[in-house]
Amino acid sequence: MKEPATGDAAPDEFLRPACTPYTLDAYFARRAVLESLVESLPNFSGTVLDVGCGQKPYRSLLLAPPSRASKYLGLDLEALRYNNNPEVTWDGRRIPLPNGAVDSALATEVLEHCPEPLQVMSEVARVLKPGGFFLLTVPFLWPLHDAPYDEFRYTPFSLERLLSQAGFQQISVRALGGWDASLAQMLGLWVRRRPMQEGTRRVVQRLALPVYRWLVARDAPPKNFLEGGMITGLCSTARSASRS
Repeated sequence: MKEPATGDAAPDEFLRPACTPYTLDAYFARRAVLESLVESLPNFSGTVLDVGCGQKPYRSLLLAPPSRASKYLGLDLEALRYNNNPEVTWDGRRIPLPNGAVDSALATEVLEHCPEPLQVMSEVARVLKPGGFFLLTVPFLWPLHDAPYDEFRYTPFSLERLLSQAGFQQISVRALGGWDASLAQMLGLWVRRRPMQEGTRRVVQRLALPVYRWLVARDAPPKNFLEGGMITGLCSTARSASRS
């Protein structure tokens, strides 16, 4: 799982994204997810569960300071188009771990692929210890991908509601990018993924690069979710509820 990215992207492309004419489609999305994770690293501890781990690009990051995690468990489907050897396999609905088995968890760019997102969130809450930390990112402005397993796009309101219904507390939802980043992302996607002759693409992507960089540099993600706002994606953090 682990979009927005191509399935065969190398882990380094997630940890050190570079803005070049050849990465205009995925650069901002990858950078935004990475920055959200880096900002939250001090909240990870003990055993961390990576839901929909893909190629486990964030494993080394999660097991190094300032993270306090000491063990990494990658969770993913058994049959994927790339060989990632997850530590734990699942059916996309139920996590085969006992209650309170992990201290922290993350799910980056995964929930849009889950047919039953509330069940998945509830399962994450179940396997977390009381007060366990959870980080979640989802795309908002992104093409259809992993067809036909692309299920949803989430608003901040639906994401917060689902987390609350799953039993999470201390829920925070923020935008990954605003109007300028949205335009940059659409420009990059158009340049890199719209069908066109490759010679034309090489010219257009080089012309687009300075405009793309200018838009990304001036972007200011909205602090509040108001009518008419535009976002590229969302990041949410939450804590599992204390059990009586």
